[in-house]
Amino acid sequence: MKDWAVILGSSSGFGAATCRALASRGINIYGIHLDRKAAMDSINALVDELKSNNVEVHFKNMSATDVDKRKAVIEELKLIGDVRVKILMHSLAFGALRPVIDMDASKTLQQRQVEMTLDVMASSILYWSQELFQAGLLQKGSQIFAMTSSGGHRQWKAYGAVSAAKASLESYCRQLAFEFSEHGIAANALQAGVTDTPALRKIPDNEKMIEYALMLNPGKRLTVPEDVAKTIAILGLSENTWLTGNTIRIDGGEDITG
Repeated sequence: MKDWAVILGSSSGFGAATCRALASRGINIYGIHLDRKAAMDSINALVDELKSNNVEVHFKNMSATDVDKRKAVIEELKLIGDVRVKILMHSLAFGALRPVIDMDASKTLQQRQVEMTLDVMASSILYWSQELFQAGLLQKGSQIFAMTSSGGHRQWKAYGAVSAAKASLESYCRQLAFEFSEHGIAANALQAGVTDTPALRKIPDNEKMIEYALMLNPGKRLTVPEDVAKTIAILGLSENTWLTGNTIRIDGGEDITG
């Protein structure tokens, strides 16, 4: 049996770090990302780096919420033959960053933006999990991880839609854990501390967020993507799926001091 990791959001940040950690441990990688042409040189370099570990690597530039393309990816994995998706990682960071309330209605969150954010950053984990399982690719010993943050229970300027999506993502992980438990499949949300990634840099006043995290964190540094990648490698490659349904902090103690 060939073990694979399907990484949703594989081209940078937590996803790219996890690709590196898993490929170095002999896990084949199927990465889903959505990037402009300008980013492709760095992504191709990442793919070459991963392949240097003598593993199979497929990266696809597509929307993770595209139903037909999702089905095509799953069919491609089935055609490889004798595949187990050992790890499914959901690390999608594409959402609307607008205030809920403003005297100028054109500046506030619109319904379509709320629905898009929830679809990409939360609900998509259900659809990938359902279809991978129904295709026989999620099997006993498989592990599902979803990237959340303290924003799931804290508020920040213009963060309302993303905060709601993170809270929903955590709830979906608990539901997946509940329903997958009898099949020996685990699902956990990973709550990273403040991490200087491209996604963070899009949040209004992110400099203040970084400054506050550095002041607050007892470890005296920010979380880095490799902190998360190491945790996924340890938990994800285990065949023990009894640890499930949790939101696991990977933040050096940052959240418990706030």
